Amino acid sequence: MVRIKRGNVARKRRKKVLKLARGFRGAHSSLFRVAKQQVFKALRYSYIGRKQKKRNYRRLWITRINADVRKYDMNYSKFIYLLKKSSIGLNRKSLAQLILLDHLAFEKLISIIC
Repeated sequence: MVRIKRGNVARKRRKKVLKLARGFRGAHSSLFRVAKQQVFKALRYSYIGRKQKKRNYRRLWITRINADVRKYDMNYSKFIYLLKKSSIGLNRKSLAQLILLDHLAFEKLISIIC
C-alpha cells in the first residue's frame, strides 16, 4: 500500500483555526482542540450577534424618539400614527438622527403633523 503524506493539509487546517482563535485567552488561542471549540462557539455567537444588533439599534431609535416626543405632550405610538396619517415616510433611524443632529427640523416636523 502506498504511503499517504498529508501533513501539509492538516497543518493548513489547524493554522486556519488557530488564526481565527487569535486574541482568545489562555489555551483557547494556542491549543488546537480547545481553539476549535471556541472558534465554533465564537462564529455561532457572531451570527446571533448580527441579528441582535439590528434589534438593539431599533430599540435605541425608538427610545430616543419617545424621549424627545414626550416634550411635546405626545407619546411614541401617537407620534408614529400621526406620521403615517400625514404620509411622511421617514423611518425610525432617520427620525433619531434628526433629533440628534437637527433639532429645529424635528420641531418643524412635529408642527407639520399636529
